[in-house]
Amino acid sequence: MKVLSIIGARPQFIKSAVVSRALKDYGIKEVIVNTGQHYDYNMSDVFLKNLEMQSPNYNLNVGSGKHGEMTAAILIGCEKLILDEKPDKVMVYGDTNSTLAGALAAAKLKIPVAHVEAGIRMFPKDMPEEINRVLVDRISSDLFCPTEKAVNNLNLENIKTGVHLSGDVMYDLFIRMKSAFNISIKEQLNIKGKYILITMHRDYNVDNKEKLELILKKLSDIPREYSVVFPIHPRTKKMVEQFSLSHYLQRFLITEPLSYSDIMGLLLNCEFLITDSGGLQKESYFAGKRAVVLMPDTGWAELTDCGINLLADEHNISDKISEINKPISFVSGIYGTGNSSQIIAKLLDKN
Repeated sequence: MKVLSIIGARPQFIKSAVVSRALKDYGIKEVIVNTGQHYDYNMSDVFLKNLEMQSPNYNLNVGSGKHGEMTAAILIGCEKLILDEKPDKVMVYGDTNSTLAGALAAAKLKIPVAHVEAGIRMFPKDMPEEINRVLVDRISSDLFCPTEKAVNNLNLENIKTGVHLSGDVMYDLFIRMKSAFNISIKEQLNIKGKYILITMHRDYNVDNKEKLELILKKLSDIPREYSVVFPIHPRTKKMVEQFSLSHYLQRFLITEPLSYSDIMGLLLNCEFLITDSGGLQKESYFAGKRAVVLMPDTGWAELTDCGINLLADEHNISDKISEINKPISFVSGIYGTGNSSQIIAKLLDKN
């Protein structure tokens, strides 16, 4: 069997790293396509080093752009590669433009689509990621769900064929890589005392000047007893400069986007996380940390339902930051037992 895997954003590099190993264990040939959706070195190539990942066979070098332009460019590139490589299945991850374009290219060429992280649902329904994940689930043949809730979401939409509860491959990776996390990153960045970790990049948080300014202002009011570490996303950095809001950054320890090993090292030792990242809000749970999630809703509702993570917006973020410090019992086993990639590879091999 030959599987063509399409990746292009940080979470997809990470998920693909563990699944690729499992595919190899089962003798499944894999061709990897990097769409280049994230083109910054620290957002892509660094994962190839730290995760000992197979280098992509192809790179489309799409870069950033408007959703339509990006999706179209990836669709055109993937269609050509699928025709050339003739895979038995095309595997896509998550909910990005790369996910949608790769799945569309395969489906239109009558190649079965395997969707890793299927069944995730959230509001608002017009969010680009939600549009992508709903459409991809409709045209996938194998839907690998990370949680029971994801399976139930598909069941409610009458999607029942090819649905598998696999657990979460991100948890696989966390377990395997924990010993390699850069726990000395705190000293390397000269962080003093207790610290809070922040990441932010979503368009609805950073593309509106008034909203971004209010968020930054309230984050600047975090008690001085904490250092605040802010690896800044290229999009966020661009909008901060465009809106002339750079003076708010003086409160934070600003870094460039960090490698997986570095960001996980920071996560392990932080007091808590503030983020709008789908991946990090879940990785914080793996690390035994709580997160204030700067989103109107989350695909990882399991964590907010049990109170481990808290949803916040620009108006109530200060209250949520105060609340996140309160002790809470952690619910274990939400995302499987750490063998999700093996489950996926085994099911692909059978089908």
